[in-house]
Amino acid sequence: MRLTPAEIVSALGAAIVAQGSAQSPRRAVISSAEASPGDLFFGLRGAHRDGAEFAPEAIESGAWGVVVGPGLRLSLVPDSETNDNRTGEDGPWVFVVDDPLVALQALARAERRALGARVVGVTGSVGKTSVKDIARALLPGRVHANRENLNTEIGLPLTILEAPGDTETLVLEMAMRGAGQIAELAEIAEPEVAVITNVGPVHVELLGSVAAIAAAKAEVIDFLPAEGALVAPVEAGELGPHLGRAPRLLRFGPGGDVAALERRVEEGVTEARIATPLGETTFHLPFTEAHNLTNALAAIAAGVALGADPAEMADRAASIGFSRFRGERLRLGDGILLVNDCYNANPVSMRAALDHLAALGAERTVAVLGEMAELGPGAAGYHGEIGEHARAHGIDFLVGVGEPAQAYGPDELVGTPEEAAELLAARLESGDAVLVKGSRSAGLEAVAETLEGML
Repeated sequence: MRLTPAEIVSALGAAIVAQGSAQSPRRAVISSAEASPGDLFFGLRGAHRDGAEFAPEAIESGAWGVVVGPGLRLSLVPDSETNDNRTGEDGPWVFVVDDPLVALQALARAERRALGARVVGVTGSVGKTSVKDIARALLPGRVHANRENLNTEIGLPLTILEAPGDTETLVLEMAMRGAGQIAELAEIAEPEVAVITNVGPVHVELLGSVAAIAAAKAEVIDFLPAEGALVAPVEAGELGPHLGRAPRLLRFGPGGDVAALERRVEEGVTEARIATPLGETTFHLPFTEAHNLTNALAAIAAGVALGADPAEMADRAASIGFSRFRGERLRLGDGILLVNDCYNANPVSMRAALDHLAALGAERTVAVLGEMAELGPGAAGYHGEIGEHARAHGIDFLVGVGEPAQAYGPDELVGTPEEAAELLAARLESGDAVLVKGSRSAGLEAVAETLEGML
């Protein structure tokens, strides 16, 4: 971290129980199992356990220090007569705060300011992880972004606190499940550029309507500085009424500030001539999906908002790589292609994935679909619409996994991912293309894992 121990104490608002090294810690962790020398462990309160209970384990692993709530365990109090819990240069710092999560967030905000890095915040109903992945590759200089799903009120601070000291740009994915959560993350991250990829019926069960989802995503706008910028789609939908609050607006998509003028797909690469306010440039993007071209436009727009040279971004395009379970292409035995897109699902992303499956030109297309979660009372209707969409786009064989998937109107319904894998192993033929997609709770990664072993 850039912050000194004194600055850490100030940011945490902590009482010091034990004083340790004069050096700064390496990063923050919340799992004692992950703690190693140089780490600052936060004992967060959970539904059933207080993380402070695991602080001794973190100290035993050599943690630089620990942050715990007022219910401090006696074992953390230093004892000068033993070698345990030593004070001074060789011992750990022990901080006590009112709320370790609030302290973690405050420390991340202070570290973000100490870094002096430019910050791009990415949110939206669909595509935010892919936009984050693409932006991480395209933006020049030293870029740090969220690992895996570290995009929540806990994960985003951890992402900031593990950023290398020479980070020039932070690309921070921001997830939400309810109103006020994007505001909470934006207050920590203080983005200079915000990207809202789109707004759709995701978490509608919790927020009640797409309009409410749009309002929740738009919370990030109010945290942009006067010289900041919002990146939003041309087809803004329910997001439209909120765009006027942006200090500067860049639109991506057909007819927008950043748009693909020409597109050609060949041998796994999308060649696109892209227009931006800084000029036209041809990008060679290492994917074929049309929805990922849209995601790339959003990432390029974020770069333009930061003043990045489009030609330099184009030179970096070959390094684009996506997070696990997001459109992974696996070649199985006997010429079968499996598209493993099982990280999450909602009506918008499901349509895009099915469209891509249909466009692959396979001899036969197979879709293995699990539940789309958190869609509220209209869930069955949304699932039915996706089933109709699959049929209308020529999907040949539809497999539903789990009881909610019955609403797709599948050709076959199975109870578990393992049963789906067994069915596919018996039915797949050379030349087939298979899509596996569902909400994270459906656990469909087991389909690909099991099928790889069988074929």
